[in-house]
Amino acid sequence: MLERMFVARLGLMAAIAANTMITTGTLSAQAPKMAQRSSHAMTNFKKPTDDSLKKALTPLQYEVTQHEATERPFQNAFWDNHEPGIYVDVVSGEPLFSSTDKFDSGTGWPSFTRPLAPENITTKTDRTLGLTRTEVRSKNADSHLGHLFDDGPRPTGLRYCMNSASMRFIPASKLVEEGYGEYAHLFTAQAKK
Repeated sequence: MLERMFVARLGLMAAIAANTMITTGTLSAQAPKMAQRSSHAMTNFKKPTDDSLKKALTPLQYEVTQHEATERPFQNAFWDNHEPGIYVDVVSGEPLFSSTDKFDSGTGWPSFTRPLAPENITTKTDRTLGLTRTEVRSKNADSHLGHLFDDGPRPTGLRYCMNSASMRFIPASKLVEEGYGEYAHLFTAQAKK
């Protein structure tokens, strides 16, 4: 099972890399990594086909990101993660949130007071379940991330209540290696406090 998931993820990354090289006209080995992971190069990102996503993502990741499902509270990867680092879109790699803005909301889902890169977040009105809520999506991959509420702590008063299944966590110690070095300063400054 793990081998199949690994192979599927490699296929998705290869498709993204090939698309990036075609779109940008470059054959540089660095181009796919930067297009997939750097917030500044997201203009080259092309969302993979639905079939590619089904193969690359776990069933839960696919249902959450592509069909607005919600994972179970207190039974997901990041609700209780206290490690320093950033959270990126599981489909595109676009930076979304930082552990420096994460707080325990008591809901069982990872919650943040603000996005790390607001330009990578979009919102829209969600009227499902007989309620009016604000849905949060990633801008480039259009992945469903979760919902935004106005009951968070200071300084923003906001609670970005996200699904772990829609995100990948990059530990602070791996930011440079993974292509997110521009965010390393957030954690070197935190370590000095």
